[in-house]
Amino acid sequence: MITIRQAPTLGSAHSDTLILRCHFAFADYQDPAHIHDGRLRVLNLGMLKPEQAYHLGPEANVDILTWLSAGSLVSHADGFEQEEVGQGGLHLLSTGTGCKRLEWSAGPEGATFIQFWFMADVEGVAPTQEVRASFPQLEDGGFRILASGFPEDDPEEDDPEEDGQITDGAPVTLTARARLLHAVIPAAEGAAYSTTLGRDLYLLVVSGIVTIDGYVLHCGDAAAITGQQDIVVIAQEKAELLLVDVASR
Repeated sequence: MITIRQAPTLGSAHSDTLILRCHFAFADYQDPAHIHDGRLRVLNLGMLKPEQAYHLGPEANVDILTWLSAGSLVSHADGFEQEEVGQGGLHLLSTGTGCKRLEWSAGPEGATFIQFWFMADVEGVAPTQEVRASFPQLEDGGFRILASGFPEDDPEEDDPEEDGQITDGAPVTLTARARLLHAVIPAAEGAAYSTTLGRDLYLLVVSGIVTIDGYVLHCGDAAAITGQQDIVVIAQEKAELLLVDVASR
């Protein structure tokens, strides 16, 4: 089953200094029809003005992924070094046993970001942080794994000679059994993805226009896909997509 969420129907939440566009209930945006999608608890879109900051906390037992679509961000979290993220980069904070304060501040050009919260499958672990400055695009325009809680998705697991070095493009490591994927699809071409039983997929169109199973999705639209293991997305014009694969419960 596919349920379409069009961009104009998203909720608005007032959080700290921002007004966030929300796919699911968050802060003062309460919507019984959109609480979460499987183990995906939050999908928020935010825009920071130059030098503006966004604060959260305290938070525990969630993986917070922040993907930057434009500008630059510097992350600040208690107990961790500051990390800078540029356009196309990804910041992960697995809050584990708890983080009292989290902050992302925009660079001089501002920042536009998309943030995902995954419910952790393992509780009681120490908080961790990971950053990827960018991810190389796939030549075939298919889906690339940006973040994963599945060890088999990490090429470092199969290359002991790397001696701890991060392989270019290796996904960040989630505590949730989930994946975040990214694709840039040329016009008139497609990208396919397959999952397993008991999983939910949530597809977000970052830019462009695509079709999936006869549905047309424009920039900002999303599709919640349940009970379906295989999808094919066709770009009507060049499109950028983010895809979430999570446990249904």
